[in-house]
Amino acid sequence: QVQLVESGGGLVQPGGSLRLSCAASGSIFSINAMGWYRQAPGKQRELVAAMPSRSVTHIADSVKGRFTISRDNAKNTVYLQMNNLKPEDTAVYYCTANGVATPLGVFDNRWGQGTQVTVSS
Repeated sequence: QVQLVESGGGLVQPGGSLRLSCAASGSIFSINAMGWYRQAPGKQRELVAAMPSRSVTHIADSVKGRFTISRDNAKNTVYLQMNNLKPEDTAVYYCTANGVATPLGVFDNRWGQGTQVTVSS
């Protein structure tokens, strides 16, 4: 069984910073790709950043230069450092994992429960 748990969300003023964390738990041998999506009310869920194990890191144009994705493979954890936050960054942020190798097989499209980020004065 694989679980993803996000943390680090909250309320921050414009221009502030937050660091999101997502830890995958269970009997995990390795994870190929980990990343972050976000969804604001009334909008489609969008990819924010992704970090494959053996490919090029992706950062959405809307957050490029402000957000940074990183991984700690020993901890099966992915991070999203968010700087210079803007009101339009307000959304629920979801962690994802693909190619999760476990004793029961390899799993794709695993999702966390989401963490709320609110940017407001």
